[in-house]
Amino acid sequence: MEDVVMAALRRRVLEVLPDLDPAQVTDGSSLKELGANSVDRADVVTMTMDDLGISVPVREFHDVRDIGSLARLLRGHLG
Repeated sequence: MEDVVMAALRRRVLEVLPDLDPAQVTDGSSLKELGANSVDRADVVTMTMDDLGISVPVREFHDVRDIGSLARLLRGHLG
């Protein structure tokens, strides 16, 4: 079963990139590889944080390389 963070990320990625095959949204894929430009990536992150009711300082995104590492970072800020 998919956890709440990954479900929110998947939903927002598919909203921002509607032509994407949902099977492509995996832990190891990067938003850039999936075709998201910088604005798309910011939208996915911002909307997902809003969905989860969290705020993550920009500096913490430095080591995010793929959807899995993004999900781990966001999970770390859940209450």
